[in-house]
Amino acid sequence: MALAAVPGDGGATQGILRRQALRESAARTYARALPIVPVRARGMTVEGADGRRYLDCLSGAGALALGHNHPVVLDAIRAVLDSEAPLQVLDLATPVKDAFTDELFATLPPGLASRARVQFCGPAGTDAVEAALKLVRTATGRDGLLAFSGAYHGMTAGALAASGGAPADGVMAAGVAAAGVTRLPFPYDYRCLFGVGGERGAELAAHWAEKLLDDPKGGAPHPAGMILEPVQGEGGVIPAPDGWLRRMREITAARSIPLIADEVQTGVGRTGAFWAVDHSGVEPDVMVLSKAIGGGLPLAVVVYREDLDVWPPGAHAGTFRGNQLAMAAGAATLAHVRQNNLAERAATVGGRMLERLRRFAAGRPQIGDVRGRGLMIGVELVAPETGFATGAGVAPTGAGPVANPDHEEAPGGTTPYEASRYEASRYEVSPYEASPGGGAPYETSPGEPALYADAMRTAAPPAAPALAAAVQQECLRRGLIVELGGRHGAVIRLLPPLTITDEQTEAVLDRLTDALDASIRTAGTHSRELPPTAAPFAPPSTGDHR
Repeated sequence: MALAAVPGDGGATQGILRRQALRESAARTYARALPIVPVRARGMTVEGADGRRYLDCLSGAGALALGHNHPVVLDAIRAVLDSEAPLQVLDLATPVKDAFTDELFATLPPGLASRARVQFCGPAGTDAVEAALKLVRTATGRDGLLAFSGAYHGMTAGALAASGGAPADGVMAAGVAAAGVTRLPFPYDYRCLFGVGGERGAELAAHWAEKLLDDPKGGAPHPAGMILEPVQGEGGVIPAPDGWLRRMREITAARSIPLIADEVQTGVGRTGAFWAVDHSGVEPDVMVLSKAIGGGLPLAVVVYREDLDVWPPGAHAGTFRGNQLAMAAGAATLAHVRQNNLAERAATVGGRMLERLRRFAAGRPQIGDVRGRGLMIGVELVAPETGFATGAGVAPTGAGPVANPDHEEAPGGTTPYEASRYEASRYEVSPYEASPGGGAPYETSPGEPALYADAMRTAAPPAAPALAAAVQQECLRRGLIVELGGRHGAVIRLLPPLTITDEQTEAVLDRLTDALDASIRTAGTHSRELPPTAAPFAPPSTGDHR
Protein backbone atom coordinates (compact mmCIF):
# COMPACT_ATOMS: atom_id res chain seq x y z
CA MET A 1 0.00 0.00 0.00
CA ALA A 2 1.22 3.48 -0.81
CA LEU A 3 1.95 5.92 1.96
CA ALA A 4 -0.08 9.10 2.10
CA ALA A 5 1.95 12.19 1.31
CA VAL A 6 3.44 14.12 4.22
CA PRO A 7 4.10 17.82 3.68
CA GLY A 8 7.81 18.55 3.98
CA ASP A 9 8.52 20.45 7.17
CA GLY A 10 12.20 20.41 7.98
CA GLY A 11 11.77 23.23 10.51
CA ALA A 12 9.27 21.25 12.58
CA THR A 13 11.52 18.21 12.40
CA GLN A 14 14.50 20.14 13.72
CA GLY A 15 12.40 21.60 16.50
CA ILE A 16 11.23 18.17 17.64
CA LEU A 17 14.80 16.84 17.55
CA ARG A 18 16.10 19.79 19.55
CA ARG A 19 13.41 19.37 22.21
CA GLN A 20 14.13 15.65 22.40
CA ALA A 21 17.83 16.32 22.91
CA LEU A 22 17.06 18.84 25.67
CA ARG A 23 14.44 16.83 27.54
CA GLU A 24 15.28 13.15 27.12
CA SER A 25 17.81 11.05 28.97
CA ALA A 26 21.44 10.92 27.92
CA ALA A 27 20.85 7.18 27.50
CA ARG A 28 19.21 7.82 24.11
CA THR A 29 20.76 5.59 21.46
CA TYR A 30 19.07 5.33 18.08
CA ALA A 31 17.94 8.96 18.18
CA ARG A 32 21.57 10.09 18.25
CA ALA A 33 22.58 8.34 15.05
CA LEU A 34 19.23 8.57 13.25
CA PRO A 35 18.05 12.20 13.41
CA ILE A 36 14.67 11.58 11.81
CA VAL A 37 11.08 12.01 13.02
CA PRO A 38 8.95 9.13 11.68
CA VAL A 39 5.29 9.99 11.19
CA ARG A 40 4.05 7.22 8.87
CA ALA A 41 5.21 3.74 8.01
CA ARG A 42 4.06 0.82 5.92
CA GLY A 43 5.95 -2.40 5.31
CA MET A 44 9.61 -1.51 4.92
CA THR A 45 9.04 2.18 4.20
CA VAL A 46 9.22 4.88 6.87
CA GLU A 47 8.31 8.48 6.16
CA GLY A 48 9.67 11.36 8.19
CA ALA A 49 7.96 14.61 9.18
CA ASP A 50 10.09 16.36 6.57
CA GLY A 51 8.61 14.20 3.80
CA ARG A 52 11.70 12.04 3.23
CA ARG A 53 11.23 8.29 2.86
CA TYR A 54 13.55 5.56 4.07
CA LEU A 55 13.93 1.82 3.63
CA ASP A 56 14.04 0.46 7.18
CA CYS A 57 16.64 -2.25 7.82
CA LEU A 58 16.35 -1.75 11.57
CA SER A 59 12.76 -3.06 11.89
CA GLY A 60 12.41 -2.03 15.51
CA ALA A 61 15.65 -3.85 16.37
CA GLY A 62 14.15 -6.97 14.81
CA ALA A 63 10.72 -6.66 16.45
CA LEU A 64 8.85 -6.11 13.15
CA ALA A 65 9.01 -9.44 11.36
CA LEU A 66 6.31 -8.30 8.92
CA GLY A 67 7.41 -4.69 8.73
CA HIS A 68 5.40 -1.68 9.81
CA ASN A 69 1.60 -1.83 10.04
CA HIS A 70 1.13 -5.10 8.22
CA PRO A 71 -2.57 -5.66 7.39
CA VAL A 72 -2.83 -8.99 9.28
CA VAL A 73 -1.44 -7.31 12.39
CA LEU A 74 -3.73 -4.29 12.11
CA ASP A 75 -6.76 -6.52 11.52
CA ALA A 76 -5.95 -8.58 14.62
CA ILE A 77 -5.60 -5.46 16.76
CA ARG A 78 -8.84 -3.97 15.41
CA ALA A 79 -10.70 -7.21 16.11
CA VAL A 80 -9.75 -7.06 19.78
CA LEU A 81 -10.63 -3.37 20.03
CA ASP A 82 -13.98 -3.86 18.31
CA SER A 83 -14.85 -6.83 20.53
CA GLU A 84 -14.67 -4.70 23.69
CA ALA A 85 -12.50 -7.39 25.24
CA PRO A 86 -10.38 -6.29 28.22
CA LEU A 87 -6.99 -5.03 27.06
CA GLN A 88 -5.08 -5.92 30.21
CA VAL A 89 -5.85 -9.05 32.25
CA LEU A 90 -2.69 -9.84 34.26
CA ASP A 91 -2.38 -13.64 33.93
CA LEU A 92 -6.07 -14.50 33.60
CA ALA A 93 -7.16 -16.86 30.82
CA THR A 94 -8.72 -15.30 27.72
CA PRO A 95 -9.59 -16.54 24.21
CA VAL A 96 -6.91 -14.20 22.80
CA LYS A 97 -4.26 -15.64 25.09
CA ASP A 98 -5.37 -19.18 24.31
CA ALA A 99 -5.10 -18.55 20.57
CA PHE A 100 -1.63 -17.04 20.94
CA THR A 101 -0.44 -19.99 23.02
CA ASP A 102 -1.79 -22.47 20.46
CA GLU A 103 0.03 -20.70 17.64
CA LEU A 104 3.26 -20.39 19.63
CA PHE A 105 3.32 -24.09 20.53
CA ALA A 106 2.66 -25.01 16.88
CA THR A 107 5.98 -23.40 15.92
CA LEU A 108 8.23 -24.74 18.71
CA PRO A 109 10.72 -27.59 18.24
CA PRO A 110 8.47 -30.67 18.48
CA GLY A 111 10.25 -32.32 21.38
CA LEU A 112 9.94 -29.18 23.47
CA ALA A 113 6.38 -28.36 22.40
CA SER A 114 5.14 -31.77 23.56
CA ARG A 115 6.26 -31.14 27.14
CA ALA A 116 6.41 -27.38 27.45
CA ARG A 117 5.16 -24.75 29.85
CA VAL A 118 5.01 -21.04 29.06
CA GLN A 119 5.54 -18.14 31.43
CA PHE A 120 4.22 -14.75 30.33
CA CYS A 121 6.61 -12.10 31.60
CA GLY A 122 6.90 -8.35 31.64
CA PRO A 123 6.79 -6.86 28.16
CA ALA A 124 10.55 -6.73 27.42
CA GLY A 125 12.94 -9.48 26.46
CA THR A 126 15.25 -8.65 29.32
CA ASP A 127 12.51 -9.56 31.82
CA ALA A 128 12.08 -12.93 30.11
CA VAL A 129 15.84 -13.47 30.49
CA GLU A 130 15.55 -12.65 34.19
CA ALA A 131 12.69 -15.13 34.49
CA ALA A 132 14.70 -17.84 32.73
CA LEU A 133 17.67 -17.36 35.02
CA LYS A 134 15.43 -17.41 38.08
CA LEU A 135 13.69 -20.53 36.78
CA VAL A 136 16.82 -22.65 36.32
CA ARG A 137 18.24 -21.53 39.64
CA THR A 138 15.01 -22.46 41.38
CA ALA A 139 14.72 -25.80 39.59
CA THR A 140 18.33 -26.88 40.13
CA GLY A 141 19.02 -25.31 43.50
CA ARG A 142 22.27 -23.96 42.07
CA ASP A 143 23.45 -20.38 41.50
CA GLY A 144 26.21 -20.29 38.89
CA LEU A 145 25.65 -19.48 35.24
CA LEU A 146 27.55 -20.20 32.02
CA ALA A 147 27.51 -17.38 29.49
CA PHE A 148 29.58 -16.39 26.49
CA SER A 149 31.94 -13.72 25.28
CA GLY A 150 30.19 -11.24 23.01
CA ALA A 151 26.74 -12.06 24.40
CA TYR A 152 23.93 -9.58 24.88
CA HIS A 153 20.86 -10.56 26.91
CA GLY A 154 19.33 -7.28 28.07
CA MET A 155 19.78 -4.27 30.32
CA THR A 156 18.37 -5.40 33.68
CA ALA A 157 20.84 -6.53 36.32
CA GLY A 158 20.83 -10.30 35.82
CA ALA A 159 20.64 -10.11 32.03
CA LEU A 160 23.40 -7.53 31.93
CA ALA A 161 25.62 -9.66 34.17
CA ALA A 162 25.17 -12.55 31.72
CA SER A 163 26.10 -10.32 28.80
CA GLY A 164 29.64 -10.07 27.53
CA GLY A 165 29.67 -6.33 28.15
CA ALA A 166 26.99 -3.68 27.98
CA PRO A 167 26.63 -1.60 24.79
CA ALA A 168 27.98 1.28 26.87
CA ASP A 169 30.98 0.26 28.94
CA GLY A 170 30.01 2.71 31.65
CA VAL A 171 26.85 0.74 32.38
CA MET A 172 28.79 -2.33 33.40
CA ALA A 173 31.08 -0.16 35.49
CA ALA A 174 28.12 1.39 37.29
CA GLY A 175 27.77 -1.47 39.74
CA VAL A 176 26.32 -4.41 37.79
CA ALA A 177 28.38 -7.34 38.95
CA ALA A 178 28.84 -10.59 37.05
CA ALA A 179 29.34 -12.66 40.20
CA GLY A 180 28.61 -16.32 39.62
CA VAL A 181 28.87 -15.99 35.83
CA THR A 182 31.55 -18.07 34.10
CA ARG A 183 32.43 -16.66 30.68
CA LEU A 184 33.11 -19.14 27.88
CA PRO A 185 34.50 -18.46 24.38
CA PHE A 186 31.90 -18.06 21.63
CA PRO A 187 33.13 -19.14 18.18
CA TYR A 188 33.96 -15.95 16.26
CA ASP A 189 35.45 -17.05 12.97
CA TYR A 190 36.81 -13.66 11.91
CA ARG A 191 38.55 -12.94 15.23
CA CYS A 192 39.01 -16.45 16.55
CA LEU A 193 40.31 -16.58 20.11
CA PHE A 194 42.45 -19.58 19.19
CA GLY A 195 43.78 -18.14 15.96
CA VAL A 196 42.39 -20.80 13.63
CA GLY A 197 38.71 -20.09 12.95
CA GLY A 198 36.43 -22.45 11.07
CA GLU A 199 35.45 -25.85 12.39
CA ARG A 200 38.73 -26.20 14.25
CA GLY A 201 38.18 -22.95 16.14
CA ALA A 202 34.65 -24.03 17.12
CA GLU A 203 36.00 -27.43 18.18
CA LEU A 204 38.58 -25.80 20.45
CA ALA A 205 35.93 -23.53 21.98
CA ALA A 206 33.76 -26.56 22.78
CA HIS A 207 36.74 -28.45 24.18
CA TRP A 208 37.58 -25.48 26.40
CA ALA A 209 34.03 -25.41 27.82
CA GLU A 210 33.94 -29.14 28.45
CA LYS A 211 37.29 -29.32 30.22
CA LEU A 212 36.54 -26.24 32.29
CA LEU A 213 33.32 -27.82 33.58
CA ASP A 214 35.05 -31.08 34.43
CA ASP A 215 37.93 -29.44 36.28
CA PRO A 216 37.14 -29.34 40.03
CA LYS A 217 39.28 -26.21 40.26
CA GLY A 218 37.93 -24.66 37.08
CA GLY A 219 35.73 -22.13 38.86
CA ALA A 220 32.44 -23.31 37.37
CA PRO A 221 31.15 -25.99 39.76
CA HIS A 222 27.89 -27.47 38.43
CA PRO A 223 26.15 -24.28 37.27
CA ALA A 224 22.39 -23.71 37.23
CA GLY A 225 22.28 -23.19 33.48
CA MET A 226 23.96 -22.14 30.26
CA ILE A 227 22.56 -19.23 28.26
CA LEU A 228 23.49 -18.52 24.64
CA GLU A 229 22.30 -16.82 21.47
CA PRO A 230 22.15 -19.03 18.35
CA VAL A 231 23.29 -15.92 16.48
CA GLN A 232 24.87 -13.13 18.49
CA GLY A 233 23.14 -9.93 17.42
CA GLU A 234 24.51 -6.98 19.35
CA GLY A 235 27.83 -8.85 19.48
CA GLY A 236 28.22 -8.30 15.74
CA VAL A 237 25.95 -10.81 13.92
CA ILE A 238 27.99 -13.91 14.73
CA PRO A 239 26.22 -17.20 13.93
CA ALA A 240 26.95 -20.13 16.21
CA PRO A 241 28.19 -23.07 14.12
CA ASP A 242 25.59 -25.85 14.12
CA GLY A 243 28.13 -28.46 15.20
CA TRP A 244 29.29 -26.31 18.11
CA LEU A 245 25.70 -25.72 19.20
CA ARG A 246 25.06 -29.47 19.18
CA ARG A 247 28.18 -29.95 21.32
CA MET A 248 26.86 -27.41 23.84
CA ARG A 249 23.64 -29.42 23.97
CA GLU A 250 25.57 -32.64 24.54
CA ILE A 251 27.82 -31.09 27.18
CA THR A 252 24.94 -29.58 29.15
CA ALA A 253 22.67 -32.62 28.87
CA ALA A 254 25.43 -34.95 30.10
CA ARG A 255 25.88 -32.78 33.19
CA SER A 256 22.19 -31.97 33.88
CA ILE A 257 22.73 -28.29 33.10
CA PRO A 258 19.64 -26.63 31.60
CA LEU A 259 20.39 -25.03 28.22
CA ILE A 260 18.73 -21.63 27.67
CA ALA A 261 18.42 -20.39 24.09
CA ASP A 262 17.96 -16.63 23.88
CA GLU A 263 15.87 -16.26 20.71
CA VAL A 264 14.70 -12.72 21.44
CA GLN A 265 16.18 -11.39 18.18
CA THR A 266 16.73 -14.60 16.20
CA GLY A 267 13.20 -15.98 16.41
CA VAL A 268 10.13 -15.96 14.12
CA GLY A 269 11.92 -16.72 10.85
CA ARG A 270 14.66 -14.13 11.14
CA THR A 271 17.58 -16.51 10.47
CA GLY A 272 15.94 -18.61 7.76
CA ALA A 273 14.32 -21.11 10.16
CA PHE A 274 11.39 -20.39 12.43
CA TRP A 275 13.70 -20.56 15.46
CA ALA A 276 17.44 -20.33 15.01
CA VAL A 277 18.03 -23.54 17.00
CA ASP A 278 16.12 -25.38 14.27
CA HIS A 279 19.17 -25.12 11.98
CA SER A 280 21.14 -27.41 14.27
CA GLY A 281 18.29 -29.64 15.43
CA VAL A 282 19.01 -28.65 19.02
CA GLU A 283 16.09 -28.66 21.45
CA PRO A 284 16.97 -26.41 24.39
CA ASP A 285 15.46 -26.82 27.84
CA VAL A 286 14.43 -23.17 27.94
CA MET A 287 13.68 -20.65 25.18
CA VAL A 288 13.52 -16.90 25.81
CA LEU A 289 11.26 -15.16 23.29
CA SER A 290 10.29 -11.54 22.69
CA LYS A 291 10.53 -8.86 19.94
CA ALA A 292 8.81 -10.34 16.86
CA ILE A 293 6.46 -12.62 18.83
CA GLY A 294 4.37 -9.54 19.73
CA GLY A 295 3.87 -8.40 16.14
CA GLY A 296 5.53 -5.09 16.99
CA LEU A 297 3.83 -4.69 20.38
CA PRO A 298 5.51 -5.46 23.73
CA LEU A 299 5.39 -9.16 24.62
CA ALA A 300 7.88 -11.58 26.17
CA VAL A 301 7.62 -15.20 27.25
CA VAL A 302 9.75 -18.05 28.52
CA VAL A 303 9.02 -21.55 27.22
CA TYR A 304 10.56 -24.44 29.13
CA ARG A 305 10.40 -28.16 29.91
CA GLU A 306 7.55 -29.07 32.23
CA ASP A 307 9.86 -30.74 34.77
CA LEU A 308 11.49 -27.34 35.40
CA ASP A 309 8.12 -25.86 36.41
CA VAL A 310 8.78 -25.98 40.15
CA TRP A 311 8.42 -22.39 41.25
CA PRO A 312 5.50 -21.34 43.47
CA PRO A 313 2.67 -18.98 42.42
CA GLY A 314 3.93 -15.41 42.08
CA ALA A 315 7.57 -16.45 41.78
CA HIS A 316 7.74 -14.29 38.65
CA ALA A 317 5.06 -11.78 37.79
CA GLY A 318 4.46 -8.46 36.07
CA THR A 319 1.48 -6.17 35.62
CA PHE A 320 1.68 -6.04 31.84
CA ARG A 321 2.07 -9.77 31.19
CA GLY A 322 -1.57 -9.86 30.04
CA ASN A 323 -1.31 -7.50 27.05
CA GLN A 324 -4.18 -8.67 24.85
CA LEU A 325 -3.35 -6.46 21.87
CA ALA A 326 0.18 -7.83 21.77
CA MET A 327 -1.05 -11.41 22.01
CA ALA A 328 -3.49 -10.87 19.14
CA ALA A 329 -0.83 -9.17 17.01
CA GLY A 330 1.66 -11.87 17.93
CA ALA A 331 -0.65 -14.76 17.05
CA ALA A 332 -1.39 -13.15 13.67
CA THR A 333 2.34 -12.65 13.02
CA LEU A 334 3.33 -16.20 13.99
CA ALA A 335 0.58 -17.65 11.82
CA HIS A 336 1.43 -15.46 8.82
CA VAL A 337 5.14 -16.32 8.97
CA ARG A 338 4.36 -20.03 9.31
CA GLN A 339 1.63 -20.25 6.67
CA ASN A 340 3.51 -18.21 4.07
CA ASN A 341 6.91 -19.89 4.54
CA LEU A 342 8.56 -16.56 5.30
CA ALA A 343 11.43 -18.25 7.13
CA GLU A 344 12.36 -20.07 3.95
CA ARG A 345 12.12 -16.83 1.99
CA ALA A 346 14.38 -15.14 4.55
CA ALA A 347 16.97 -17.86 3.92
CA THR A 348 16.77 -17.33 0.16
CA VAL A 349 16.84 -13.53 0.20
CA GLY A 350 19.48 -13.42 2.91
CA GLY A 351 21.71 -15.78 0.95
CA ARG A 352 21.38 -13.57 -2.11
CA MET A 353 22.29 -10.47 -0.08
CA LEU A 354 25.31 -12.17 1.47
CA GLU A 355 26.54 -13.33 -1.92
CA ARG A 356 26.35 -9.86 -3.45
CA LEU A 357 27.94 -8.18 -0.42
CA ARG A 358 30.80 -10.67 -0.42
CA ARG A 359 31.46 -10.03 -4.10
CA PHE A 360 31.41 -6.31 -3.37
CA ALA A 361 33.87 -6.78 -0.47
CA ALA A 362 36.49 -8.36 -2.72
CA GLY A 363 39.28 -5.84 -3.27
CA ARG A 364 37.99 -3.52 -0.53
CA PRO A 365 40.14 -4.29 2.51
CA GLN A 366 38.09 -1.90 4.65
CA ILE A 367 35.37 -4.58 4.60
CA GLY A 368 36.86 -7.18 6.88
CA ASP A 369 34.04 -9.70 6.97
CA VAL A 370 30.52 -10.25 5.65
CA ARG A 371 28.48 -12.78 7.61
CA GLY A 372 25.03 -13.66 8.81
CA ARG A 373 22.14 -16.06 8.60
CA GLY A 374 18.88 -15.42 6.82
CA LEU A 375 17.87 -11.77 7.15
CA MET A 376 20.30 -11.13 10.00
CA ILE A 377 23.39 -9.78 8.25
CA GLY A 378 26.55 -8.04 9.44
CA VAL A 379 29.33 -6.22 7.59
CA GLU A 380 32.42 -5.71 9.77
CA LEU A 381 34.53 -2.68 8.88
CA VAL A 382 38.22 -2.45 9.68
CA ALA A 383 41.26 -0.21 9.39
CA PRO A 384 43.37 -2.19 6.91
CA GLU A 385 46.65 -0.27 7.11
CA THR A 386 47.99 -2.93 9.49
CA GLY A 387 47.92 -5.45 6.65
CA PHE A 388 45.61 -8.33 5.88
CA ALA A 389 46.98 -11.52 4.47
CA THR A 390 43.97 -12.54 2.38
CA GLY A 391 44.00 -9.34 0.34
CA ALA A 392 40.34 -9.82 -0.62
CA GLY A 393 38.71 -8.32 2.43
CA VAL A 394 36.73 -11.42 3.36
CA ALA A 395 38.07 -14.03 5.73
CA PRO A 396 38.75 -17.32 3.96
CA THR A 397 36.62 -20.29 4.92
CA GLY A 398 38.08 -22.30 7.73
CA ALA A 399 40.56 -19.69 8.90
CA GLY A 400 40.51 -16.96 11.47
CA PRO A 401 42.95 -14.38 12.77
CA VAL A 402 44.65 -14.22 16.09
CA ALA A 403 43.25 -11.86 18.68
CA ASN A 404 44.60 -10.90 22.05
CA PRO A 405 41.57 -11.19 24.36
CA ASP A 406 43.31 -9.36 27.19
CA HIS A 407 43.73 -6.18 25.12
CA GLU A 408 47.38 -6.03 26.07
CA GLU A 409 50.38 -5.39 23.90
CA ALA A 410 51.92 -8.59 22.66
CA PRO A 411 55.65 -9.18 22.38
CA GLY A 412 57.08 -7.24 19.49
CA GLY A 413 54.78 -4.25 19.97
CA THR A 414 51.68 -5.58 18.23
CA THR A 415 48.29 -4.15 19.12
CA PRO A 416 45.38 -6.20 20.54
CA TYR A 417 44.18 -7.16 17.06
CA GLU A 418 47.60 -7.60 15.50
CA ALA A 419 48.87 -10.46 17.63
CA SER A 420 51.84 -12.33 16.31
CA ARG A 421 52.43 -16.04 15.84
CA TYR A 422 54.08 -15.94 19.23
CA GLU A 423 50.90 -14.54 20.73
CA ALA A 424 48.92 -17.42 19.25
CA SER A 425 51.21 -19.91 20.91
CA ARG A 426 50.27 -18.59 24.35
CA TYR A 427 46.73 -20.02 24.11
CA GLU A 428 46.29 -23.60 25.12
CA VAL A 429 43.63 -25.79 23.60
CA SER A 430 41.87 -25.98 26.96
CA PRO A 431 42.79 -24.11 30.12
CA TYR A 432 44.00 -27.21 31.84
CA GLU A 433 44.73 -30.00 29.38
CA ALA A 434 46.57 -30.80 26.22
CA SER A 435 44.80 -31.02 22.92
CA PRO A 436 42.60 -33.95 21.93
CA GLY A 437 45.02 -36.65 20.86
CA GLY A 438 47.05 -36.49 24.03
CA GLY A 439 50.10 -34.43 23.16
CA ALA A 440 51.24 -31.05 24.34
CA PRO A 441 48.82 -28.22 23.48
CA TYR A 442 50.11 -27.79 19.96
CA GLU A 443 51.40 -31.23 19.20
CA THR A 444 49.46 -33.05 16.53
CA SER A 445 47.95 -36.45 16.12
CA PRO A 446 49.53 -38.76 13.53
CA GLY A 447 48.68 -37.55 10.07
CA GLU A 448 47.16 -34.30 11.37
CA PRO A 449 48.77 -31.12 10.05
CA ALA A 450 50.23 -28.77 12.62
CA LEU A 451 47.52 -26.74 14.28
CA TYR A 452 48.68 -23.45 12.82
CA ALA A 453 50.67 -24.61 9.80
CA ASP A 454 47.91 -24.10 7.26
CA ALA A 455 45.26 -22.14 9.11
CA MET A 456 47.37 -19.38 10.63
CA ARG A 457 47.35 -15.99 9.00
CA THR A 458 48.05 -12.48 10.08
CA ALA A 459 45.60 -10.91 12.46
CA ALA A 460 42.51 -9.10 11.29
CA PRO A 461 42.98 -5.34 11.29
CA PRO A 462 41.54 -3.23 14.10
CA ALA A 463 37.87 -2.39 14.07
CA ALA A 464 36.92 0.88 12.36
CA PRO A 465 34.02 2.41 14.34
CA ALA A 466 34.45 5.86 12.78
CA LEU A 467 34.12 4.36 9.31
CA ALA A 468 31.02 2.43 10.37
CA ALA A 469 29.46 5.61 11.74
CA ALA A 470 30.21 7.38 8.48
CA VAL A 471 28.60 4.56 6.50
CA GLN A 472 25.50 4.73 8.68
CA GLN A 473 25.17 8.45 7.95
CA GLU A 474 25.79 7.96 4.23
CA CYS A 475 23.08 5.30 4.23
CA LEU A 476 20.69 7.71 5.92
CA ARG A 477 21.40 10.36 3.27
CA ARG A 478 20.48 7.78 0.65
CA GLY A 479 17.24 6.83 2.40
CA LEU A 480 18.40 3.66 4.17
CA ILE A 481 18.22 2.99 7.90
CA VAL A 482 20.84 0.57 9.27
CA GLU A 483 22.07 -0.26 12.73
CA LEU A 484 25.59 -0.52 14.16
CA GLY A 485 26.81 -3.26 16.47
CA GLY A 486 29.77 -5.48 17.22
CA ARG A 487 32.61 -5.24 19.67
CA HIS A 488 33.40 -1.58 18.91
CA GLY A 489 30.31 -0.53 16.97
CA ALA A 490 32.11 -1.33 13.71
CA VAL A 491 29.58 -3.78 12.25
CA ILE A 492 26.85 -2.56 9.89
CA ARG A 493 23.78 -4.61 10.81
CA LEU A 494 20.85 -5.36 8.52
CA LEU A 495 17.53 -6.59 9.94
CA PRO A 496 15.02 -6.03 7.15
CA PRO A 497 11.48 -7.38 7.56
CA LEU A 498 10.77 -10.87 6.25
CA THR A 499 8.36 -9.30 3.79
CA ILE A 500 11.11 -7.44 1.91
CA THR A 501 10.48 -7.62 -1.84
CA ASP A 502 13.03 -8.44 -4.51
CA GLU A 503 12.94 -4.83 -5.67
CA GLN A 504 13.52 -3.55 -2.14
CA THR A 505 16.35 -6.05 -1.69
CA GLU A 506 18.19 -4.62 -4.67
CA ALA A 507 17.51 -1.06 -3.51
CA VAL A 508 18.94 -1.83 -0.06
CA LEU A 509 22.08 -3.34 -1.58
CA ASP A 510 22.50 -0.49 -4.05
CA ARG A 511 22.22 2.14 -1.34
CA LEU A 512 24.44 0.28 1.11
CA THR A 513 27.24 -0.42 -1.36
CA ASP A 514 27.10 3.16 -2.60
CA ALA A 515 27.33 4.41 1.00
CA LEU A 516 30.25 2.08 1.68
CA ASP A 517 32.19 3.32 -1.34
CA ALA A 518 31.46 6.97 -0.51
CA SER A 519 32.61 6.51 3.09
CA ILE A 520 35.73 4.59 2.08
CA ARG A 521 36.65 7.35 -0.36
CA THR A 522 36.12 10.22 2.07
CA ALA A 523 36.69 8.97 5.60
CA GLY A 524 38.32 5.66 4.77
CA THR A 525 40.50 4.46 7.59
CA HIS A 526 41.68 7.83 8.86
CA SER A 527 40.37 7.20 12.34
CA ARG A 528 40.97 4.10 14.44
CA GLU A 529 39.77 5.45 17.77
CA LEU A 530 37.02 3.65 19.63
CA PRO A 531 33.67 5.40 20.02
CA PRO A 532 33.03 7.29 23.29
CA THR A 533 31.92 4.92 26.03
CA ALA A 534 28.89 7.11 26.72
CA ALA A 535 27.58 6.59 23.18
CA PRO A 536 26.81 2.93 22.48
CA PHE A 537 25.96 3.76 18.90
CA ALA A 538 28.08 6.22 16.98
CA PRO A 539 26.43 9.67 16.83
CA PRO A 540 25.95 11.62 13.62
CA SER A 541 28.81 13.86 12.64
CA THR A 542 26.80 17.06 12.31
CA GLY A 543 24.00 18.96 13.98
CA ASP A 544 22.86 19.31 17.57
CA HIS A 545 21.74 15.72 17.95
CA ARG A 546 24.95 14.16 19.24
